[in-house]
This record gives sequence, structure tokens and C-alpha cells, in this order.
Amino acid sequence: MTVRVSRTFEFDADPEEVWAFIADPEKRAAAISVVDEYDVGDDGRTATWHVKLPIPLISSTVAVETEDVTREEPRYVKFVGRSRAMRVTGEHTIESTESGTTLQNEFVVDGKLPGVEKFFKRNLDRELDNLEAALRRDLELKA
Repeated sequence: MTVRVSRTFEFDADPEEVWAFIADPEKRAAAISVVDEYDVGDDGRTATWHVKLPIPLISSTVAVETEDVTREEPRYVKFVGRSRAMRVTGEHTIESTESGTTLQNEFVVDGKLPGVEKFFKRNLDRELDNLEAALRRDLELKA
């Protein structure tokens, strides 16, 4: 089973400011509550997320190797994360508007272990709330 969530955020900010956040693997990882810790590669395009999921088959963190597979600065970034427990894809599209910027987000999680999809089906929308709140804090805007 695949879990997919899409959401659009609107910000009173320049597209370049939104890009600076969303194209940064460290900032993306820090915004996700199940990412217990993370290591960012020197290339600025890779990161290892150490994900802690509250499901029975996973007794410790799972290393999810993420990589930006497409970057079209300053409007689009797509990353893919792979692990023994799941495959996650995130796509972020930035568009300028008359009043600021919209950020279109789509996350897809394909679980490889029982319980992973169920967890993300219940929680992926909340993780997008976390991403939006982190971006607003970074931009110094109200959540």
C-alpha cells in the first residue's frame, strides 16, 4: 500500500527564501518528527535520516538514505529516501504569486514492513503541518 499526501502552503515571502529552506536537506530532516537524528552529506544533496517509528517490527531507528534527485533552482526539488522499511519521495514546487509564494508539496511513502503504511496513513498529514510550521519559523512568519 502506498500513502500519498499533497498540500499547498502560501507564504508572504520571496520564492528565494522558500527555496533556501526547502532545498536544504538538513532543514527538511529537522522538520520531520520521526527523524530522531540526521547526517547531511558534504554535497548538500544527500542526508541520512535516522527514523524512529513506533511500530512493533522496528525496535530501533531505521537509516533512510535520502538524495535530491532533481533540483531546478529556485522552483523545484525532488528527493527520494530508501531504507529496509520504506521508500519515501518528496516533491516541492515553488511558484511566485502577487502576494508572495506558494509551495506545493507531495509526499509518497511505500512501506516495506508491516505497519509502516498504517503509521504514515495516520501521521503523514501531521508531518506536513510540521514542515509548514518549521518553514514559517525559518521565515519568521506566523504559523
